[in-house]
Amino acid sequence: MARIIGWGHTPFGRLAETLPELVVSAGREALEHSGVPASEIGGIWLGHFNSGMVGDAFASSLALDIDPDLRFTPATRLENACASGSAALWGAIDAVEAGRVGAALVIGVEKMAHLTTPEVTAGLAGASDQREEAGVSFPEIFARFARAYAAQYGDRTDALARIAVKNHANAMANPLAQMHKPLDFDFCRQVSERNPMIADPLKVTDCSLISDGAAALVVIRDEAARGAARAVAIRARSQVSDFLPMSRRSSTELTGAAMAIRQALEAAGLGISDIDVAEVHDCFTIAELMVYEAMGLAAPGEGHRAIEEGWVARDGILPVNLSGGLKAKGHPVGATGVSMHVMAARQVLGEAGDMQRAGAERALVFNMGGSGVANYASVLEAAAT
Repeated sequence: MARIIGWGHTPFGRLAETLPELVVSAGREALEHSGVPASEIGGIWLGHFNSGMVGDAFASSLALDIDPDLRFTPATRLENACASGSAALWGAIDAVEAGRVGAALVIGVEKMAHLTTPEVTAGLAGASDQREEAGVSFPEIFARFARAYAAQYGDRTDALARIAVKNHANAMANPLAQMHKPLDFDFCRQVSERNPMIADPLKVTDCSLISDGAAALVVIRDEAARGAARAVAIRARSQVSDFLPMSRRSSTELTGAAMAIRQALEAAGLGISDIDVAEVHDCFTIAELMVYEAMGLAAPGEGHRAIEEGWVARDGILPVNLSGGLKAKGHPVGATGVSMHVMAARQVLGEAGDMQRAGAERALVFNMGGSGVANYASVLEAAAT
């Protein structure tokens, strides 16, 4: 079993740093935090979606600039839409658990905020099916989920607004988050000049942010973690890929997400009631609502109860996105999956600062690429050192 023994994380937001500078910043911090010398890193895995948003299409070896001792270390870029960071982590874990490398450096990065909103929208649209969905924005794609869900289960405008309020409130405790601005329920619920409709019924407050940022992890073999300052076990993990066209999948449930989460929990020998905290993919508020059901926290059509009855609140039975989530922490696409694992690792070690859930021992991470197409779920817990 692999262990996470160190991490790095830049702030998320509209940053002056270039893509190479973000890679170096997060990677260098992770190495320093882990105490692993660069000379002992056996491989580098870089999660980076890009899709034309920057000219750095061959970014894997940018990580060699972290330390001269990384020269000649195998470096690979992985891309799986908004789950590119988790794809990089899975690649590193596979190599570590196979015994091919003793220590791996994982970096997720994206540079987006220098572009106009239409340019970012066009780049992200590359993660949809170009045969059937070309020219359809991701807000519209998730608006289709929201409309179908409402048609089957009823209007959930209030629940979506409460999710936005919760995640913005959580981000206030996260110094790395892009948005440190609480939002009230009435503002999130109502269409206004400051909260316009983007794709009916999704308003600005229902959409994640355009962000720059990077996050990094150092992963080593179980036996090598003995004596480390900290260690987090990846107790179980699963990857499920679904059909790309929306026409071949349900519009009222995230089937691949439910399967990935179920597989990870079963592999860990746990149920959702055994999880203390979760970081999940809230690219849009409707996505978080549907993930409540995919986790088994609520029955189909009943996800609104999780937010309205406080189950997923900071002091609830399963706090979700204490970091602020993609909604308020930010969503630099290639960095998101790595960032989620950093936040979860901090929780299970009791190192999450003002974000900390008291007594958190196990964390669930769910990272999604596209419209429920690439689904990665993992269970993290503190490990003996």
